[in-house]
Amino acid sequence: MRAKIPGRVRTMANPSAFVLDTFALLAYLRDEPAAQRVEEFLSAAGKGKPRLLVSMINLGEMLFIIERRGGVTKAQDALALIQQLPIEVLPADEQTVFDAAHIKADHILSYADAFAVAVAVHENAVILTGDPEFETVESIVTVEWLEKAA
Repeated sequence: MRAKIPGRVRTMANPSAFVLDTFALLAYLRDEPAAQRVEEFLSAAGKGKPRLLVSMINLGEMLFIIERRGGVTKAQDALALIQQLPIEVLPADEQTVFDAAHIKADHILSYADAFAVAVAVHENAVILTGDPEFETVESIVTVEWLEKAA
């Protein structure tokens, strides 16, 4: 069983593991300014390092955003593309759900973002994002900030 999420202890991040949040996935798919940085990580991950991780919850969030704006076919196409990339999709098991709930209770961020944080803590990983909500969790995880779209 995993340890409880620390309340105010910063994660000692392992630079060989990175968590992609919904912002990073969408930036890549939409070819936004952050896409180039995400592509660099994908290229390196294709060669074995770093590990790229995404929570199933964040993947689901990406899908509903794409489907809402572009329809189910675009969402299915996006999922097919993501599944071909060197990204490990991690399930939302019971402990991850409890940890994400704890993170959400103590920090101002979306519930889906709390799953990215829980994965980063569990995997001792850095979060890749441009979403300003993650500023609220920099005391418990390391964030690599991606460029935002204009």
